[in-house]
Amino acid sequence: MSLTLQEVEHIALLARLELSTEEKRLYQQQLSDILDHVAQLQKLNTGDISPSSSVLPPRSRLRADTAKEGLAPDQMLLNAPDVEENQFKVPPVLE
Repeated sequence: MSLTLQEVEHIALLARLELSTEEKRLYQQQLSDILDHVAQLQKLNTGDISPSSSVLPPRSRLRADTAKEGLAPDQMLLNAPDVEENQFKVPPVLE
């Protein structure tokens, strides 16, 4: 499936990208190649393959949730750019 230049411009507009003419041509080719590859994958017969979320055995990648001693305030504020009354001082968000 080959994308037109107008389709690439529409995609760039939706993504809020400002592209040069050269970039549009480059992305036109790259996106077309990706869509061609996906079309080839869709032709594969996967009827005998059961649905699964992963081919790997299930296991938790999370560490154990154990309580630990926190940092002391002076250690926590050591690299802070600005401190006031033992707290991080940040510029106001609303005035």
